[in-house]
Amino acid sequence: MAFDFKKEYKEFYMPKDRPAIVEVPPMQYVAVRGAGDPNLPEGDYQKAVEILYAVAYTLKMSYKTDRRIEGFFEYVVPPLEGFWYQEGVAGFDYEKKDQFRWLSVIRLPDFIKKADFDWAVETAQRKKKLDCSKAELVTVEEGLCVQILHKGPFDDEPASVAKMEQYAEAQGCCIDLNERRLHHEIYLSDARRVPPENWKTVIRHPIRRR
Repeated sequence: MAFDFKKEYKEFYMPKDRPAIVEVPPMQYVAVRGAGDPNLPEGDYQKAVEILYAVAYTLKMSYKTDRRIEGFFEYVVPPLEGFWYQEGVAGFDYEKKDQFRWLSVIRLPDFIKKADFDWAVETAQRKKKLDCSKAELVTVEEGLCVQILHKGPFDDEPASVAKMEQYAEAQGCCIDLNERRLHHEIYLSDARRVPPENWKTVIRHPIRRR
């Protein structure tokens, strides 16, 4: 049976709809950086997501090609994620979507090395006729965080964020958003097929002990 990150690491991908503190280890991703409103139908964000899936699935299916990746095992491609920030904004302002800057990502297994990644980018670009030059292999170290499962539209997230902040304060911690530690979302629902009221999104914020 294929390895499923969501099932094997439920503490990171399947939290409760109430806040909890977690220590997040370093994780490796295929990533694309960009800026602007993610809701624009033909915008950079939509193009970034296309690149991410092209590279991620090329790596997943590598065992059916001549490429042999050391340590490879079959796995389920993890969900789409995003790290978000706005320059010059304290915290995160959901109303100023045109000012969003983002690092859109999909997690990769640790056995993927730079040479494997470069092969996947070149292969996806050639087979999909898609410019994948913006794809990066990155490792993110989040460390101590507070997270919650948010149910509903993205614009309703502030209520869930407020719960996280209150919980963190009660545990002797404070939110630690900065240029290095970012607002993080993990998308558990397919927004193209699921109505907004049923969307499930993991929201994660970095924190530090007081």
